[in-house]
Amino acid sequence: MAERVHDWNEVYPVSPGAAVLPIIRTQAGRCMDCGIPFCHSGCPLGNLIPEWNDLVWRGDWRGATDRLHATNNFPEFTGRLCPAPCETACVVGINRDPVTIKNVEVAIIDRAWNDSRVTAVMPEWHTGKTVAVVGSGPAGLAVAQQLTRAGHTVVVYERADAPGGLLRYGIPEFKMEKAVLDRRLKQMRLEGTVFKTGVAIGTDLTGEDLLDRFDAVVLAIGSTAARDLPIPGRELNGIHQAMEFLPQANRAALGNEPEGQITATGKDVVIIGGGDTGADCLGTSIRQGARSVTQLEILPTPPKQRPANQPWPTYPMIFRVSSAHEEAGERVYSVSTSEFLDDGAGNVGSLRLSEVAFKDGRFEPVPGTERELPAQLVLLAMGFVGPERAGVVEQLGVDLDPRGNVARDENFATSVPGVFVCGDAGRGQSLIVWAIAEGRSCANGVDAYLQGSSRLPKPIQPTDRPLVV
Repeated sequence: MAERVHDWNEVYPVSPGAAVLPIIRTQAGRCMDCGIPFCHSGCPLGNLIPEWNDLVWRGDWRGATDRLHATNNFPEFTGRLCPAPCETACVVGINRDPVTIKNVEVAIIDRAWNDSRVTAVMPEWHTGKTVAVVGSGPAGLAVAQQLTRAGHTVVVYERADAPGGLLRYGIPEFKMEKAVLDRRLKQMRLEGTVFKTGVAIGTDLTGEDLLDRFDAVVLAIGSTAARDLPIPGRELNGIHQAMEFLPQANRAALGNEPEGQITATGKDVVIIGGGDTGADCLGTSIRQGARSVTQLEILPTPPKQRPANQPWPTYPMIFRVSSAHEEAGERVYSVSTSEFLDDGAGNVGSLRLSEVAFKDGRFEPVPGTERELPAQLVLLAMGFVGPERAGVVEQLGVDLDPRGNVARDENFATSVPGVFVCGDAGRGQSLIVWAIAEGRSCANGVDAYLQGSSRLPKPIQPTDRPLVV
């Protein structure tokens, strides 16, 4: 751990070398080929897990790759970034450690790339129909690849200078190196998908422009309106949203240091929010040379074992340790921040927090527990409240659901004919595996709208929910 924090390389070497393959085959061999494979229901994509486990155990890596790609466009992404709800639904996991499905998955696809077995899949014919996809995150990439392979002309618009969405500038290099993303984008370009970057839909092109130019439009704009913390002192310098901090750090790690970069170097860093984004801020701050890093969470410390009210095969809320948590930093639970304090020069110098207890449906401060915590950099990683409404959402006039997300029907169609939505923009903040599943299902709806029917798979319905409590 002391060695890995000095660079931005992926923490876990996953290339299936000769020393790793026997371990992977052993894990694949632990799969019981259950009569009812609950791992399927744990995975939104419906991955054929027992099938490719058996093929790996038999040494048929080509067959395993085919079965993996049958349900998942980007297994190298999910194999690195997904929290693996399939593993908590594994039947073996009822009374012992489950099969390490994620490790097998990423070993299959990395070996396929290493053996040059991942090639462009060209459409059998071209339909003459055109589709605009707004956003190039995992949902946008999935819907674009499916529709391109169905024979439609697909243009993906991305406001950043390179495609990938949060996969490029939100996910740190130590979790997924961008070469992993770029090789898949190269495949998509060879298949015929067109990427236009540096184009802000809603400004450079309006929603009306898209409707005029394309037969269908897909909104895959994500849930990017961040939840704020409006308490005294919020206006001080040094308090930033996580998605202000992480993209700059990613650009710097790729050799393109942005002007006026927010950095953790030499500072006491406090991260408010205990989720994956907070962990990404933690690992990034450590690599930038923070003096100390503390991650705050308002919820109580989760149990280390599956609680009785979250039985198998649900996804349990247990104490999990990411690679970043292994490296350094302190995690503090059951606390709430009440004020940011000025250092005397308009910058944050510390924050005031107290322990909390859940009472009458809300968290209440515990008297006598108030204290101050040094902080010259505060990162807000408290999640997102929905898609940005200003711009293309308002221009198109699509209806919103009660949670503020873009409303859609069973075919992922919005209230505006020809406009569809998938991923976090319609679902709300969720997992990468749900984004890809939504993209694949949305492609089915778009294809049916353009052609009258569709042969594309539809793994989920918009109303599907994770197998969790």
